[in-house]
Amino acid sequence: MLDPRSIVSFWFLLFLSLFQLTLEQIESLSSPTERQALLQLRGSLGLRSKEWPIKPDPCLNWVGITCHNGSIVGINISGFRRTRLSRRNPQFAVDALPNFTFLHSFNASNFVLPGPIPDWFGIRLPVLRVLDLRSCSIIDAIPSSLGNLTNLTTLFLSHNKLTGTVPDSIGQLSALLVLDLSRNLLTGSIPTSLAFLPNLSSLDMSSNFLSGPIPPGIGGLSKLQYLNLSSNGLTSLPSQIGGLGSLVDLDLSDNSFSGGVVPSDLKGLKNLQRVMLGNSMLGGPLPRNLFGTSLHLQSIVLRQNNFTGSLPVELWSLPRLTFLDVSANKFGGLIPNSSSAANGTTAVLNISHNVFYGNLTHVLGRFRFVDVSNNYFEGRVLDFIYNASLATNCLQNVTNQRTTVDCASFYAVRGLTFDNFGHPNSTKSSAAEGTGKSNKTKIILAAVLGGLGLIAFFVLLVVLLLLCSHKRGNPNQRGNGVGPAPAGGSSPHPTGESVDFSNVGDSFTYLQLLQAAGDFNDGNLIKHGHSGDLFNGVLESGIPVVIKRIDTRSTKKDAYLLELEFFNKVSHQRFVPLLGHCLENENEKFLVYKHLPNGDLSNCLYFKKKTPGDGTLQSLDWITRLKIAIGAAEALSYLHHECIPPYVHRDVQASSILLDDKYEVQLGSLSEVCAQEGGSHQSKRLGFLRLPQSSDPSSSGSSTSVCAYDVYCFGKVLLELVTGKLGISASSDGEVKEWLDQVLPNITMYDKDLVTKIVDPSLFLDEDFLEEVWAIAIVARSCLNPKPAKRPPMRYVLKALESPFKVVREESLSSARLRTTSSRGSWNAALFGSWRQSSSDATTVIPPTSGASKVEGTSNLKLSGSSSQSQGSFHNGGGDISSSHRRYSKEMLTVPCGLHDVERVDQE
Repeated sequence: MLDPRSIVSFWFLLFLSLFQLTLEQIESLSSPTERQALLQLRGSLGLRSKEWPIKPDPCLNWVGITCHNGSIVGINISGFRRTRLSRRNPQFAVDALPNFTFLHSFNASNFVLPGPIPDWFGIRLPVLRVLDLRSCSIIDAIPSSLGNLTNLTTLFLSHNKLTGTVPDSIGQLSALLVLDLSRNLLTGSIPTSLAFLPNLSSLDMSSNFLSGPIPPGIGGLSKLQYLNLSSNGLTSLPSQIGGLGSLVDLDLSDNSFSGGVVPSDLKGLKNLQRVMLGNSMLGGPLPRNLFGTSLHLQSIVLRQNNFTGSLPVELWSLPRLTFLDVSANKFGGLIPNSSSAANGTTAVLNISHNVFYGNLTHVLGRFRFVDVSNNYFEGRVLDFIYNASLATNCLQNVTNQRTTVDCASFYAVRGLTFDNFGHPNSTKSSAAEGTGKSNKTKIILAAVLGGLGLIAFFVLLVVLLLLCSHKRGNPNQRGNGVGPAPAGGSSPHPTGESVDFSNVGDSFTYLQLLQAAGDFNDGNLIKHGHSGDLFNGVLESGIPVVIKRIDTRSTKKDAYLLELEFFNKVSHQRFVPLLGHCLENENEKFLVYKHLPNGDLSNCLYFKKKTPGDGTLQSLDWITRLKIAIGAAEALSYLHHECIPPYVHRDVQASSILLDDKYEVQLGSLSEVCAQEGGSHQSKRLGFLRLPQSSDPSSSGSSTSVCAYDVYCFGKVLLELVTGKLGISASSDGEVKEWLDQVLPNITMYDKDLVTKIVDPSLFLDEDFLEEVWAIAIVARSCLNPKPAKRPPMRYVLKALESPFKVVREESLSSARLRTTSSRGSWNAALFGSWRQSSSDATTVIPPTSGASKVEGTSNLKLSGSSSQSQGSFHNGGGDISSSHRRYSKEMLTVPCGLHDVERVDQE
């Protein structure tokens, strides 16, 4: 049994340890000199009081300050913003740094320091270990005095405008582990002194203008794991590089190893996982033991060189290989058979633009995507080869192949027999004979086709003239464009043949998208959409994107063309930008969209705080929510009222409302858009695909291809913003009927306090904001009218959102005016016609009032192209408030009200 005194002693010692640790963590700055230096640095760099306030102790409250034993040991101003005054004339003004005697780390990455690195950096900061000046706009040469920082372990100077040569004194930094000088304007050769950095594990000097040979001494850096010398003008590749036994990543691409060859023995690279030698002007055959025992190799890129001969058979049997690109070389010969292939399936094989020949073998079945185009493969295509690019070969039963003459000549020169696309008796003489016959056939065929083409041209010309005369005789005919339609406009073609692909972004290759999305692994998967799977990706240029992968075997085959057709015809700032497409695969198509940092409304209505260690949820403030509602309404109003014919979105929900970094709306999920059914603008639909269960509680059989359906769905989005109830807009009416029955009775024109029962409890609302929430709830209920004809048009909904106070402050005045006026009323008359009908249908109790009448009006409302400019500036968590929806306006806009019943329910 334990002695009680021992237990007490144990807990006492534990308490003392924790108390001492706490004292160390809350230690204050003891040096007045260092405090004064911090204030001097704060002033010279123009740092804001938000990060560095004057009064509290820097060791306790200043962001980026690390203290030890009462002294400053670390300063991190990475990503800080300067004051407005300092931004006008930023300087590399850090003269106070030498006053920090024990400073180990200085990080100013992504903080603008336009100027040269002072020479005294290497003299007056003797104990500095980490210097990070990435992306600081630094200019001029690297001072040689940096070689005096013998304690330095990490030196980041990348993404600047450094010029001149790399000083030899860098070789004096014997403790250096990481050296990054990439993306600058450095010239000259790589200093041989780098061989004297025995502890170096990462060396990156890519994207400069370095020239000359790679120093052989680099091969002696036994601890080097990462070597990137790409995008320079280096001229030779030393054989000693094979001695880098710890190397994991090697990138020497985009250099000028003119006439050079790969060293014959790199088998010492036992840990190599990635090798990049593309576009380096290397040539000659690849040695069989090129990568020797590199069993960890995952990615090999040798494209755009002058390699000859066959691929070493060892490459085909590397067990972890996932990416092999040897395109645009002079490789040739036969592809090995399946017995030499390793087990498993890798991602990509690109051997295009070479001179491979023979039959396609089972070894290709190891790869998920194969590009063998622009070679001389013959025979039939094996069943297991799919997602393949096979153009410009000599294959049977495949389109876009080389001519028989070209193929036969290629095989005859090599003394081989060509199967002549299934006719085996092909010889060198028959090839020559075939050439003459082929030329005669071409002449005859050209003459026949030319005559037929001339006849077809005249027929087409006559047809066009007849069509034009017919359309001139029907001046009321309107087109399918956006805005005022020219006469004779045509309906969108249901198969997408009218798409001008040059107007719908760039054309990407499958290989580009595969690399961008990380082989479409589950880690990059955003969600499984009903029209395709969405993945995060990053293009080679560094641009983040969202890639939609569409399996045409499980969705409507031409759905992607219909979406492309929509983007071809409709352009507006409130729709998510389409950056491009990839249509080269038969069974998979890809659309590439701009990545929006804040995702969609369903994922950011509540979000985790950015404070480290604080995982609590925070919700969007009301100003931001109203801004989002206005943006979504603008997009729908554009579709409904400014497109001819009107378009219906058909998938309005929180997950369709995408948000950029300023919470501006860009509407997505556009694969369901179609032209509105009925009316004088009936047209073929754009992407009339199967929707999830309808959420419109209209009469049985009501179509989703009418604008009123969008209005109803938008009403659910508004309720989601008001109540904070996630998932409402994505659910069918049957699933949320019970919830709506509880919520809607709390939305009434006659009692503002009732709405507080359903408002999101995370919102902090003053009296004005509460009145806005009340008004938006009323608008939402008007949109949710069970009868489509009673729902307000989206342009009136937009006006109500832009001026929510009018909804509740002018309604009583409008009602009185409507009872005494025969033809005119306020703009919200149409809105409240649907409101009263909605109240009636929902059996809400409304106090009795005096008599009412029906109103009919005939005036028109003129809309500007977009109301986004009137929104003002909104910011999450507070900021400027738009005057457009806060300002009380006395202007009365008149609208047609004949379709809306404005009688009081109790008077019916």
